[in-house]
Amino acid sequence: MASSMVVPVIDVQNDNFKELWPAMVLAIKTSSFVALDTELSGLGNRKSLLAESIEDRYKAICHAARSRSILSLGFACYKKLDNKAADTYLVQVYNLTLLCSEEYIIEPQSVQFLVQHGFDFNKQYAHGIPYCKGNNKGGSDDRGVNIRALFTELLRAKKPLVLHNGLIDMAFLYQSFYAHLPERLATFTADLSEMFPAGIYDTKYVTEFELRLSASYLEYAFKKCKLDNSRSVTSGGSGPHVHVEFCQYAGHMSSYVDYRVCPDVAPPQGQTDICQRFSAFGWCLNGTQCPLSHDTDLIILQDEKGMGDKRKKRKRQREKKRGKAAEGSSIFDGAPENKIPHMEVDMEETPDDQKKAEETVPHMDSDGNTQQTEGENKKTDGEENRLCEDMADLEKSATTATADDYANSKNKTDNGADSRTEDGGREKLSDHPSKTDDQKKKADAGTHRAGFDAFMTAYIFAYSCTVIKKDGVGGVEEKGHQEEEEEQSCLPTCLNKVYLSGKAAPLNVVKSTFSKSSKAHVQKMELVWGGRM
Repeated sequence: MASSMVVPVIDVQNDNFKELWPAMVLAIKTSSFVALDTELSGLGNRKSLLAESIEDRYKAICHAARSRSILSLGFACYKKLDNKAADTYLVQVYNLTLLCSEEYIIEPQSVQFLVQHGFDFNKQYAHGIPYCKGNNKGGSDDRGVNIRALFTELLRAKKPLVLHNGLIDMAFLYQSFYAHLPERLATFTADLSEMFPAGIYDTKYVTEFELRLSASYLEYAFKKCKLDNSRSVTSGGSGPHVHVEFCQYAGHMSSYVDYRVCPDVAPPQGQTDICQRFSAFGWCLNGTQCPLSHDTDLIILQDEKGMGDKRKKRKRQREKKRGKAAEGSSIFDGAPENKIPHMEVDMEETPDDQKKAEETVPHMDSDGNTQQTEGENKKTDGEENRLCEDMADLEKSATTATADDYANSKNKTDNGADSRTEDGGREKLSDHPSKTDDQKKKADAGTHRAGFDAFMTAYIFAYSCTVIKKDGVGGVEEKGHQEEEEEQSCLPTCLNKVYLSGKAAPLNVVKSTFSKSSKAHVQKMELVWGGRM
């Protein structure tokens, strides 16, 4: 039987938040790094969010973070195990359902999209963990048992933070759980550099500039990394491989766990003609009604098959620049794909633009995906054109899952079986109890996108660290020093670099000599660290 990875995701709500608090804090404190992902109530005007000026873009993101809310927060804690094979991680994944206690905007297209993907608003309003945004409202904000205090524990742990195309996520996290967002981008990055001294890593940037995958949206990158890792293990290749193990949840705890089955990439059955629009840009105007395949597995396999055909790639690249690869591109091109469903249509646009946007919204992947697309690649700026030439593989087939594909890929089981350990990136599906119809229905609902997407983000990071370390290892005399600084020096070329859609260079999360930290941040850090900093 085909092998698969089975990932337990712990469902955290207001009624079990206190019970799970010690486990969550311990998971964060003992981790090697933590990955985060969010689900949002909306983002506002998409033109502003994709403004040419990064400062203008930041202002639009700030407006969205102040007026919208985080509906769910996922985090995955990866702890490297010293007593196991190299690059073996103990993984814990949590999905927190949240409820902002203040007024916030929730956009119709966001509601529609989330409901289509199984988000339970009844559950959110009945059992969501309450929180208030902006600056502290009282002394208990950083103490006690609440979501802001949990974020404070994350800061105190001083662990590397991993996200996928994380600028929007970081702004929402800051505004929702930390303090009022500063007005200037330079101040924001200065604050972040002090909040996360171990560094911030963006796997979107990693997959494009380090791994150089054919596509860099989350599901594609995760499946490709997992596939390559499995092949490396089964072929008996030398050097380290990523291995992941999961905690075993028994008794009462098992009732909080949903299991996500992640089958290995396999040749698809049935439709094998790929939708070129979807393959090239990650979305299709026809969505689930498209007669052609949107199967990510098939796209990965065809990408690998055609890797050597450089001439074909160059021709396709030229066609994309001329706009021939796909008709009807809209301003959504270049937006973070996991956030596209939450962007509003600008009523000042032409009717055609509005129609394109409306057709596009429901069919985007729901989490963790962003991709450079036609709208970005058609720019004539010389630097970006050079980037396109250097990164032909990255633009060959930027793909995301449609609603049906995405839900089907997020299979869970509802039983309390012990979690399984991964053997070289692979797990035997036959090792797990068979799924009932009710369990399959629950699995298809896709209710844990934020948590599972945080897991995928962390897996990509762990795999990237392993591969790049293996390829870059020097002589034996360097080994001790390398192990000593392994966690902090992992992916040094990607440290504090956040991907920017449509830009050749990332956003550097640093405190420059021309900027200083915000007053709210300074006050917050005094509360967080006290005299122990």
